[in-house]
Amino acid sequence: MTGLTGPTATGPNQSGPQGEVFFYHLTRAPLEATLPMLLDRSLAQGWRICLRGRDARQLEWLDEQLWLRPEDGFLPHGQAGGEHDARQPVLLTTGAEMPNDANALIAIGGAEVTPEEMRQLTRVSVVFDGNDPDAVAAARVQWKEVVAAGVTAKYWSQENGPWEMKASAEASDKEE
Repeated sequence: MTGLTGPTATGPNQSGPQGEVFFYHLTRAPLEATLPMLLDRSLAQGWRICLRGRDARQLEWLDEQLWLRPEDGFLPHGQAGGEHDARQPVLLTTGAEMPNDANALIAIGGAEVTPEEMRQLTRVSVVFDGNDPDAVAAARVQWKEVVAAGVTAKYWSQENGPWEMKASAEASDKEE
């Protein structure tokens, strides 16, 4: 999978827009197959990740799936609400808090991402089901919010097989 090894954003202590938001339009592989790849690549960058969803049952199911996949590896993770949340490299949550001091956020199921998070985090990934018209409509709204916030946005699709970047909007400095 390409698209996860792009340039990193400036840090939160530097001036100007930071972070970037990648939109992943799932059309060929389901979330449970794509997510381990995204998490593995993010962990390889040295990032701590918050996986945010809106449905607690979906996150419980994904928690089980992540223990099973990938067959040839291990993705260290935990669900929010435990005593070791701060130590989790990948924390699954429905909340806005990131007690694991994440510098990357993966939003699934239409989970909200604020403009502040877009600017402060190194990477935000919005993963959505291309076979669900409501999810596609929600992702379009999120894209417009990202562009309006002046944050770099990149749209990745797998419609032709391998992941390809289909569109991008570069960051602009809205604070001038």
